[in-house]
Amino acid sequence: MVTHSKFDFAMSSSYLDSSNMRLPQRYKTFASKTQFQMVLNTLHKLQESGFYWSAISGKEANAILASEATGTFLIRDSSDNRHLFALSVKTASGTKNLRIQCDSNSFYLQTDPKNIQSIPHFDCVLKLVHFYMSPSKGNSRSGSIYYIYSGGEKIPLELIKPLSCSLSTLQHLCRKTVNGHLDISSRKDQLPHNLKEFLQEYDSPI
Repeated sequence: MVTHSKFDFAMSSSYLDSSNMRLPQRYKTFASKTQFQMVLNTLHKLQESGFYWSAISGKEANAILASEATGTFLIRDSSDNRHLFALSVKTASGTKNLRIQCDSNSFYLQTDPKNIQSIPHFDCVLKLVHFYMSPSKGNSRSGSIYYIYSGGEKIPLELIKPLSCSLSTLQHLCRKTVNGHLDISSRKDQLPHNLKEFLQEYDSPI
């Protein structure tokens, strides 16, 4: 399946109007250059991740995840033009599609509308996903459970395994492994400059 993202033209600053940071028709208007850069950085990392499925719809995501195990998830473009990205995850109650909210300097999931102040915010979607995957912070394995509220139903949010849509290079797999080992990543300054740059371009373990 070949898909085209609504961000196809967003990677070039030549499409910006300097007065109000407006992208071409159908594309999102950003509140600031900082927000625009945050989204571009996130988009670049998502494209490297292997589990960003671009412009598939919620219905297509449901079909793709239907036969997968509970906890399998993917990131895609939101079908709602008011939002950029969506998280589709297979739960015990079927596939759920969650909008990833974006404000002037962060991304977040509104898992409980009654507790919006307590929702963690991140400057990258990959950091958001990793937080909810982390055994120490974001899932039932640590005793701390986050919930999805869907159609009046309260469902535990469990992110276990991203569903890849493309093969990763050996270099990228090694980079993720290094990022996942704090004892190694804490010594990045000792690495050659070109290798440090390669690691910094994608600083997530997922």
